[in-house]
Amino acid sequence: MTAIAPRLANALRDARFVAVLTGAGVSAESGVPTFRDAQTGLWAKYDPHELATPAAFARNPRLVWDWYAERRARLAHVEPNPAHHALAALERRVPQFLLATQNVDGLHARAGSRKLVELHGNIARVKCSACSAVAATWSDAASGEPPRCAACGAFLRPDVVWFYELLPVDAQAAAEKAASDCDVFIVAGTSGEVYPAAELPQRARRAGARVVEVNPQPTPLSAVAHDVLRGPAGAMLPALVRAAFPG
Repeated sequence: MTAIAPRLANALRDARFVAVLTGAGVSAESGVPTFRDAQTGLWAKYDPHELATPAAFARNPRLVWDWYAERRARLAHVEPNPAHHALAALERRVPQFLLATQNVDGLHARAGSRKLVELHGNIARVKCSACSAVAATWSDAASGEPPRCAACGAFLRPDVVWFYELLPVDAQAAAEKAASDCDVFIVAGTSGEVYPAAELPQRARRAGARVVEVNPQPTPLSAVAHDVLRGPAGAMLPALVRAAFPG
């Protein structure tokens, strides 16, 4: 496992603005299956890339609703891991901070992160598939189909970003501004293959930030990073925060 270089610890300690991007690898350490993981049980015959689309929901809203209900049920049995807690602690130690996550599981918020944008939405929320009115929480369907929107009567759907959909405008704008303004940009647990999120570390580097990658395996973002910490986020992020802010 990679040791934390003193120069990196010093850079993090001296930073006035730290921005972070996290991906599925961070939550996988809590036991959350990544989107690329094989489906199991009743869902083994389905390709998740064929379920997480507006067209799939239009074709069979109950099937998509049930798949997300099963994913949501799994989250009831997982907890934030040391990587989530380390980032929440880092937020409290630096003057300015923003955490942008591609994960929809809500674990960062449960760990205490507050300066947070969820680029791909949150699986615990639902919104209308027609008028986009957001309901505060998930409600279970009792009629054999997804619930209906109280405002317009259309089906409710998970408030997550599906394939062929754009990121939430406000979340993307906040993440891009943080990447442009930060002194240190940390990218952890992401493959670096999903855009536009994968462009954020590149934007940060172009703006002069020190880019730090945390990942057990090389990714396309490794060449962008000034520092590469080869190891799981649950070990490397706490070590990085301890090195920068001992005691």
